[in-house]
Amino acid sequence: MTAGATSPLTGLTAEPPEAAQVLPLLDDPAEWSAFSRPVPDKPGCWESSVVFEGMHCAACALTIEDALRKMPGVESVQVSSASHRGRIVWGEAAVKPSQWMEAAQRAGYRAIPANDAFLNERRKNEMRQAVWRLGVAGLCMMQVMMYAWPVYVAEPGDMAPDLRNLLRWASWVLSLPVLIFSCGPFFQNALRDLRERRISMDLPVALGMLITFAVSTAGTFDPNGIFGAEVYFDSFTMFVFFLLAGRWLELRMRDRTAGALEALMNRLPDSVERQRPDGSFERVAVRRLQVGDVVRVRAGEAFPADGVLVEGETMVDEGLLTGESRPVAHPAGSSVIAGSHNLTASVLMRVERTGEQTRFAQIVALMDAAATSKPSIARLADRIAKPFLVGVLLAAGAAVLYWWPQNPGHALMVGVAVLIVTCPCALSLATPAAMLASAGALARRGVLVRRLEAIETLASVDWIVFDKTGTLTRDAFALQQMQARPGISPDEALAWAAGLARHSLHPVSRALVAAAAARGLSAFDVVEVQEQSGLGVQARPTPSVIAGTAIQGALRLGSAAFCGVVADDSDTLKVYLADEAGWLASFELREALRPDAAATVEALRGLGLQVRILSGDRPAAVRRVAAELGLGPDEIQGGCLPEDKLAALQRAQKAGHRVAMVGDGLNDGPVLAGAHVAFSLGQSVPLTQSKSDFIVLGERLGPIAQAVEQSRRTLQIVRQNLWWAVGYNALCVPLAIFGWLPAWLAGLGMAASSLFVVLNALRLSRPEAHEVLGAATRQELKEAV
Repeated sequence: MTAGATSPLTGLTAEPPEAAQVLPLLDDPAEWSAFSRPVPDKPGCWESSVVFEGMHCAACALTIEDALRKMPGVESVQVSSASHRGRIVWGEAAVKPSQWMEAAQRAGYRAIPANDAFLNERRKNEMRQAVWRLGVAGLCMMQVMMYAWPVYVAEPGDMAPDLRNLLRWASWVLSLPVLIFSCGPFFQNALRDLRERRISMDLPVALGMLITFAVSTAGTFDPNGIFGAEVYFDSFTMFVFFLLAGRWLELRMRDRTAGALEALMNRLPDSVERQRPDGSFERVAVRRLQVGDVVRVRAGEAFPADGVLVEGETMVDEGLLTGESRPVAHPAGSSVIAGSHNLTASVLMRVERTGEQTRFAQIVALMDAAATSKPSIARLADRIAKPFLVGVLLAAGAAVLYWWPQNPGHALMVGVAVLIVTCPCALSLATPAAMLASAGALARRGVLVRRLEAIETLASVDWIVFDKTGTLTRDAFALQQMQARPGISPDEALAWAAGLARHSLHPVSRALVAAAAARGLSAFDVVEVQEQSGLGVQARPTPSVIAGTAIQGALRLGSAAFCGVVADDSDTLKVYLADEAGWLASFELREALRPDAAATVEALRGLGLQVRILSGDRPAAVRRVAAELGLGPDEIQGGCLPEDKLAALQRAQKAGHRVAMVGDGLNDGPVLAGAHVAFSLGQSVPLTQSKSDFIVLGERLGPIAQAVEQSRRTLQIVRQNLWWAVGYNALCVPLAIFGWLPAWLAGLGMAASSLFVVLNALRLSRPEAHEVLGAATRQELKEAV
């Protein structure tokens, strides 16, 4: 959904509506699914995703959480100061969305549904206002500096008192637009905090601005008074400009992170053309689609639901949902997923899953959960934010009292410098900015982060354990060897087997059909096809097929017992072909490793991790896969029940190892839940995904190694940010208290400190930086893709 489109909540297409118009509409249960989803294990409870306007810091997030937790019916609240997003769990029997949204608004923060069509427009308006305030402050700052410069360079007696006063009055007039317009948000937020009897980062900043202007105004109106010795309009306009510049840059960088999630959430179209019973088409809202509907999706449009193409073929861009960078060909009969883009031709699609059942909705829910989660380091920063601000106010007051006997004007400016330089913006941004940037980079590589704190944990793992079937291997088999009865060529036997196999959906049958197609063989025609589940397929060749061949009667393809032949002693997977005379051919199959499995194992070892395999499959099959991956017998364990996997994991943990587990099956649920960090694959069952911290989209395993590398870089950046924030305050606070740091320089230092933290975190968005994969490994991964 794009800006300017009709909002599903309001029906308007012009400016974003006011809260009074929207909130009553959100109490309609029909609208809840647009921004909320039911909580699976809590009947009658909903989890809503919203964006909060007016947030600036960790104290704001804590204020919103406190205000919403006081509402009856609100069970849990989690608000991220970095992304400005929140997740609220509430019970429909006790509270309605408009009520807890009004509670947030009374606290001074407007809650907006995360899927609001006007959200992008609101962000643009916020950016335009920030630019205007910054521009006014910058223009006035330059003019005030022009009037302040003669006072700085004039020697005693060079400037007449009247001229000095004239320059002060001119500076006062030029500072008024900065005070009234540019400082508006700081004063509004500070007044709100005072009314609510709380403290946020805007309070000390607003106090500093007001004190500086008041002292300078007193000196202008009464040059002979106690504050008449000097005015500070230049410092006032400069630190306002620096603070606004820092916030504007933070806003732009935050929008880069938030915009990626909003682009995903608003990827579905507003409406789609649905086919009527008479074959004509009508345009309906996407939320009105039902399973079984046939819709027309034109080139350039996004698919509105999961479904199957019933007419036409096209190329589809699934990169944002699967991590695959290249368009995928989709002929008639293939499946498409909601949110992917139709690129080349108009097609008809039959809807199979809508709403929350689609893969698109599941991915959005995972990304939204990651955007609002808080790592442990960030929670610590949030907890100390308010006490720190109280300490800032006390320190500023103590500095003023110390300096007041010597020079009241100078004492107040020292207090201003302390108020501004100690504002803990950088401390509160240090961790969440890095975590969100890292989560965005991983999402672009095809790894969704369910919990941000898992990034911190992943950086410390030293073991990584893989399930085999469906994880290291694909849900498919590959033909390895063939044997045929004397007088029959292996290719001829394979063509006969493919003739039967193409009538079955069993993985072994699909492998035989694929092998025949890869060799350019045409499957023979058969009739009277019968399939016995779990055993095999039998059919009768047409007379034209068996003419001139050694085939006698009906054909059977399947297990040894089904075909009436004697199985050999091999523990490999074999399927047999037989006619009425007996055995015709044997086909030995093996599990197909994922294309980049070996390269991924090598990359993980290069990162210093020990790689292990725990599998429920036969030990011999596990050994064969391990040999292909270069793993030894002491690094694998086959024939494991779910409790065996969990026991092996717990033994490793008791030995002091931090373990990451990669799995995909239902039987992997316990061991995924028990691991320090858990990866599941995108096609995993929902229960398996619910136990995991990371979900790998697509068919590649390479993103797992990239996630480990990214987590280590993230923790390194977080440490750098925290040391910078702490070191900056440790250095600048004494300078401000001793009067060696003027107010304008304090404002510059505060803005630069926050900016450094955000810019340092954005380094994590560069996927090419600090690669540890060797050149050979990278080449293998490229060839595998």
